[in-house]
Amino acid sequence: MLDETLLDDPDALARADTRGLLLGVAAAGARVRTAARLAQEAGVGGLKPDGRPRSVLVAGPGAVAVTAVAELLGALGNSGGPVLSLHPTGPAPYDLRWTLPGWAGPLDLLLIASPAGTEAGLADLIEQAYRRGCTAAAVVPAGSPIAEAIQQVRGMVLPYAPAPDPASVAGVLGEAADPAEDLGAFWALLTPLLALGDRIGLLAAPPDAVERVADRLDDVAARCGPATATYSNPAKALASELAESLPVMWSDGPVASVAARRFAAAIAARAGRPALHGELPEALDTHGALLAGSLAGALDPEDFFRDRVDEPEDLRLRVVLLHRTGNGAASSAPLARELATTHDTPMSELAPAEGGDLESAVELLAVTDFASVYLAITSTGRS
Repeated sequence: MLDETLLDDPDALARADTRGLLLGVAAAGARVRTAARLAQEAGVGGLKPDGRPRSVLVAGPGAVAVTAVAELLGALGNSGGPVLSLHPTGPAPYDLRWTLPGWAGPLDLLLIASPAGTEAGLADLIEQAYRRGCTAAAVVPAGSPIAEAIQQVRGMVLPYAPAPDPASVAGVLGEAADPAEDLGAFWALLTPLLALGDRIGLLAAPPDAVERVADRLDDVAARCGPATATYSNPAKALASELAESLPVMWSDGPVASVAARRFAAAIAARAGRPALHGELPEALDTHGALLAGSLAGALDPEDFFRDRVDEPEDLRLRVVLLHRTGNGAASSAPLARELATTHDTPMSELAPAEGGDLESAVELLAVTDFASVYLAITSTGRS
């Protein structure tokens, strides 16, 4: 259950946030600026590559963050070649192994993304790339084993921007704050790869565009932070709307799909709640029976007087539609609204009003990050 009394009490939110989640999402803009500076100091701005790679392969631990990074790079790409996430195998999360596709060779680029830079499986993957002739680059801590492995094969190391020092923000989260769960890792991994992607012609993300990313993240933090009341806070409002519901994320377009898939995964990982995702227009068919089933629709009016203390409310579907407005492409959003209305299923919408693909992606990712954190903090037993 969600404790809605916490949402408009910043001090109570800070005390309940024992994992330091709010700090992680609020500091995203600063994290992007630090990561961009480290990438420029590493020489990414001076790269003069000979053409674009045939494909870009992305590997690293933390399936949610790394997969989202790869998907976003692909969604922002200019159709110069595919961007693929390499999914690991292994007996346990701490013992992962990655394998290059059989076709990978000298025309392809391998990107490693790791906040720790210590994974033996990634070192093996770098050795595979060297034997195949693949160029390799990595976003990892300077001096880490993976950084050394990349340097040995004459690849490029882009230093990983670590989380802020907890001592520098003492008192923000309270005595029990635990900064070990780093929600800013996604932005620290993505930013250097945006800069590298711009240099190799994969996508358009010059330094001024990356600075706008940081500015947009700061703007979202101001609008979605704990001090902003629920009625004018899109993240708090969304968290409140998703209380006691089964969220069904519908995304319209590649950029929105990245955000919706990551939002569903974040709700499960942070708040311990199930969530589904589907891409429009296919989701109108694949989720049609779901909306017509027993989980959809409003509660029976005759059920109003039942004992809600002894009998918890049934889980009901709520559609969350993520899309862009005014992008000039044919949109499935009107049909999605019509289908939800037909089945009496409530709907929430997130749609950045302005900005290109990159800025729209940032807006959707940042707002849903805040919403998942509010769900995690205010859900009984999850703080």
